[in-house]
Amino acid sequence: MIIGILKEPAGENRVSMLPEQINPLVKNGISIMVETDAGINAFANNEAYVHAGAQIVSRKQILESANILLGYWQISDQDFTVTQPGTILIGVYQPLFQYKQMQKLAEFGFSVFSLDMIPRTTRAQSMDVLSSQANIAGYKAVISAAHLLPRYFPMFMTAAGSIPPAKVLILGAGVAGLQAIATAKRLGAVVEVSDTRAAVKEEVMSLGAKFIEVEGAADAASAGGYAIEQTDEFKQKQRERLAISVAKADVIIATAQLQGKPAPLLIDEALLKLMKPGAVVVDLAASTGGNVFGVQNNQVIKLHGVTLVGNSQLASDMPSDASKVYGKNVFNFLQLILTKEGAIHLNFEDDIVKGCCMTHNKEVVNERVQSLLAS
Repeated sequence: MIIGILKEPAGENRVSMLPEQINPLVKNGISIMVETDAGINAFANNEAYVHAGAQIVSRKQILESANILLGYWQISDQDFTVTQPGTILIGVYQPLFQYKQMQKLAEFGFSVFSLDMIPRTTRAQSMDVLSSQANIAGYKAVISAAHLLPRYFPMFMTAAGSIPPAKVLILGAGVAGLQAIATAKRLGAVVEVSDTRAAVKEEVMSLGAKFIEVEGAADAASAGGYAIEQTDEFKQKQRERLAISVAKADVIIATAQLQGKPAPLLIDEALLKLMKPGAVVVDLAASTGGNVFGVQNNQVIKLHGVTLVGNSQLASDMPSDASKVYGKNVFNFLQLILTKEGAIHLNFEDDIVKGCCMTHNKEVVNERVQSLLAS
C-alpha cells in the first residue's frame, strides 16, 4: 500500500505531513512517496523524509502509483488524467463552495475525503483541521495587525507623556477569534468581541475581553459550533452597537464565518469610515466575501485611511507549526481508514468517515453537496 504526499500549489507553504509523522506509517509496512521538495517551504527537506523512511519521487510517479494521496488543496484538473481511478484523496476541498468540482472528482472515480467537513464532535477533535489551522490564523492575524498599526499595542507611560493601549475589536469568537483575543491581550491591547452566540460570552470574558451583547440572536445550539444566519432586525441592532466599538477601534480582526455560505458583512462602508486614520483590519473571512467592506482576498489595500488585509490562509505564513498540526490531524484520520496491518478499510458506519466522504464509487455521496448540485 502506497501513500503519496504531494507538493502544494505555488503560494501555499504547508505540507500535509512532516517527516517525523510518517515513521509510524512506515513501521506498519506502508510505502510513503513524497514529491520532490514537497516540504521545503515548511522547513522539511528531502533528506529528512528519506531518513524517516520515505522515497522522494516525481509528482507523476506519485499520481500513477499511490493508493492514497495526501495534500492540503485538491489536485489540478491536469493531475486527474494521471491519477488512477479508485485513488483516495484526502485534503481540504471546500466542497460546499466547490461542489461542481466534487462532481468532476466523482466522475474520475476518486474517493474524496474532505477534512473540513469532519463533524465537530468530541471524538473528532483530533482530526479537526479547521480548528487547528484557525488557531494559528487567529494568532498570526493579531501579529500582522500589530506590525501594520502605526501605534503601540500596550500602554506606555513615559517622561514625555502616556500612550494609551490599542483598542482591538474582534468579530467572531470561534477558535480563531479566541486565539486572537488571547494574543491581543498578551500584547497589552484593550479587547472587545462581537459574536451572535451568547454561549461564548464566558470564554471571551475569561480571556480578559469585553463581550458586546446584542439581544435577539437566533439560537445556534444545533449548528455544530458554527454561527448561523440572523434576522434583519438583529443585524440592524448589531450594526448600531458595533458602530460604537468601530469608532474606537485601532484594529479589527474579522473571523465570522457561516458554513457553506458567504461570510456575513458586519462592517459596511459607512461603519468603515468611522475608523481612525491608520487603523488596520485583518479579515480571515476574505475568501468567502469578508466581514468588512472593501476587503479583497489575498490583497492589502488602503481605503478611507484604513489598511485592509484580506487573508483567509494566514496559517500558511507559519508553515512549520501549521504543517505539524495538520499532519497530526491527517494521521489521526488515517487511523480510521487503515487496518493495523496497513490495509485500506473504509467503514462508512463510522460517522466521521461518512461525514467527510464527498465522493465514492463514481458518485457524490454527501447529501449537502448532492442538494447543491441539484439546485
